[in-house]
Amino acid sequence: MADKVLMKGNEALAEAAILAGCRHYFGYPITPQTEVAAYMAKKMPKIGGTFLQAESEIAAINMVYGVSSAGHRVMTSSSSPGISLKGEGISYLAGADLPALVVNVQRGGPGLGGIQPSQSDYFQATKGAAHGDFHMIVLAPASVQEMAELTIKGFELADKYRMTSMILADGTMGQMMEPVDLDFKITPEPEKPWATTGTKLKRNHNIVNSLSLVPEELEQLNIARYERYKTVEENECMYEEYLVDDADIVLVAFGITSRVSKHAIDNAREQGVKVGLIRPITLWPFPKAPFQKAVGHAKAFITVELNMGQMIEDVKLATNCKVPVHLCNRVGGMIPDHTQVYDKIMEINEEVK
Repeated sequence: MADKVLMKGNEALAEAAILAGCRHYFGYPITPQTEVAAYMAKKMPKIGGTFLQAESEIAAINMVYGVSSAGHRVMTSSSSPGISLKGEGISYLAGADLPALVVNVQRGGPGLGGIQPSQSDYFQATKGAAHGDFHMIVLAPASVQEMAELTIKGFELADKYRMTSMILADGTMGQMMEPVDLDFKITPEPEKPWATTGTKLKRNHNIVNSLSLVPEELEQLNIARYERYKTVEENECMYEEYLVDDADIVLVAFGITSRVSKHAIDNAREQGVKVGLIRPITLWPFPKAPFQKAVGHAKAFITVELNMGQMIEDVKLATNCKVPVHLCNRVGGMIPDHTQVYDKIMEINEEVK
């Protein structure tokens, strides 16, 4: 095993993208993800890659569209309001079935909001990134190590399914520093026979386009795309379980709140309260299986979120509303400490006794 390197989350993500074969990055600075762009600006020219600070987020996402059309791994990154500006281009990527990696290191909102960590873009990422019927694969890291690992996974899944992958990280993940092992086994990029690489008179022309003016054809394109999404849901759900098997109360959290939750769970277990954690790693597809299993013995669920209650809706759906689902949250850039989560566990424990 290689020696670990102390890195900031944003930097680990950028280095992992380079290791994954990304040689094209287009972005625009915005806190708290600016280190991604700064790292790429420094490293890309040294390895024959392309770094371009676009004139806007809208320009950056359309540059991603162009490079992906040519069959290359490509990435852009931003933070919450910047991702909103990229929405139209993200929809075009989906409509053209183009693989790409989009990184959102979230800040508080709505509007310009603040620059502190948030998880308030959950709905945007998993329900409605932009117009039209489509999904992105959404990966939620809970450590600097996972910022790197899931970046590589994101590129691989994007290529495998010809979809956009998104790293949805709260600002804490981007800014915190931890030791990282960057000794990854990288899967070679697949052949991309659909890419617009020039025919060299050896094949028919490839056309990459998200426009379809014949309604019957557009309907079939959408139906076929959702068949592919079904395959993703069946094969690519990722999650972590922590002390769930005998839990009366199950916490659900991702990103920084999952780490806070584990501390609170340990404290509650010391007091004899049976509590565990399900941490979704793929937010889309949402991992329903562990919830359907846990609902057989759990008396209540608690989602721990940095928003006003967004993932809680998916938890209710995954459990078929068979047991109560409660919310423990902070918003606006505030992060709950373990005592707030512990107090919520003890409150719900009194209710379910």
